[in-house]
Amino acid sequence: MKNYLWYLLASIGEIGGCFAFWAWLRLGKSIGWIIPGIIALSLFAIILTQVSLPAQMAGRAYAAYGGIYIISSLVWLWLIEGVQPSQWDWIGAGFCLIGMSIIFWGPRSS
Repeated sequence: MKNYLWYLLASIGEIGGCFAFWAWLRLGKSIGWIIPGIIALSLFAIILTQVSLPAQMAGRAYAAYGGIYIISSLVWLWLIEGVQPSQWDWIGAGFCLIGMSIIFWGPRSS
């Protein structure tokens, strides 16, 4: 459960950081938006290292993170951008969450 919290915090950093650049480049906001964007993306990278997997399994940590990122992105779309995700968005996100759980907790041979 703790890993889900790390993934959730990482997703906030990544989405917030990327949105800062989106706001600057696509929404015409001030270039000053990149400063919090860089900070948020740096925090994202640091937070993602807190997931409890062996150090040589960074790729697995990133792959499993994808499911949380997708759900967090839909919540961002809804709460921050004011666009309600469709039922198909949520169904797709549910499949991604199942997939990330299999990647993270699936049995492994030694």
